Amino acid sequence: MRVLAMVLMTLIGPSMALAQDRAQSLADIRQDLNVLYVEIQRLKQELSTTGSPSGTGAAGSVLDRVSALETQLQRLTGATETLELRIEQIVADGTRRIADLEFRLVELEGGDISQLGETTTLGGDIALPAPQPTQPAAELAVGERADFDAATRAYDQGRYQEAADMLARFSQTYPNSPLAAQALLIRGKSFDELQDHRASARAYLEGFTNYGTSDAAPEMLTLLGMSLTKLGQNDAGCQTLGQVGIRFPQSEFAAQSAQIMSELACQ
Repeated sequence: MRVLAMVLMTLIGPSMALAQDRAQSLADIRQDLNVLYVEIQRLKQELSTTGSPSGTGAAGSVLDRVSALETQLQRLTGATETLELRIEQIVADGTRRIADLEFRLVELEGGDISQLGETTTLGGDIALPAPQPTQPAAELAVGERADFDAATRAYDQGRYQEAADMLARFSQTYPNSPLAAQALLIRGKSFDELQDHRASARAYLEGFTNYGTSDAAPEMLTLLGMSLTKLGQNDAGCQTLGQVGIRFPQSEFAAQSAQIMSELACQ
């Protein structure tokens, strides 16, 4: 996470000058997210049982057993109300924090704050879509393979800007495509060929962040590190390259990233 945070700070570029003048930095935002994460974990612990059911432990007449059950019911009702109040407090606090983080992130990135919508309430009612028939994971939509092949063909033929544009449209049209990771990988390579290393780093970062367990992940992480070094961010690049061997020790890119680190004299 530390390496990805450094990469994100690098890619924000000129907007960082504005961010440094603000009382709240991205480090503060990260700290708030960590606090929120801890609160959510505590809430999850509240939902775990602490032992086997205790039962009423009552014996004797029916009247005695009914009385014991009423006592147990009152105790459980009180505990439930206490927990419900605590959950409501956490939900309210978490929702406020997320809204604040959204505001600060948009402000730091120079976005239009007026376009921020209402923050979704944590744990609120969610309208679930109707169940859909299960489809094979590798099934492609009509035209999906053709669009991808056309973009890769443009890349192979040296039409790099055209390939990058086509792959950007592909990602928007087929966001859940089994080829999504490959599309971002080739898009990043297209930008590398165009010497637009900032754009390529963004493509690799997006690909690795969203598809970190895909077959393309080791190569995207390696190329991300190389793009960062080409941008003059040697420290971030070296740390990113170092993650390849840690995360994907059996990958061919682990040895490749180690060789690059040696050539760069990474510490």
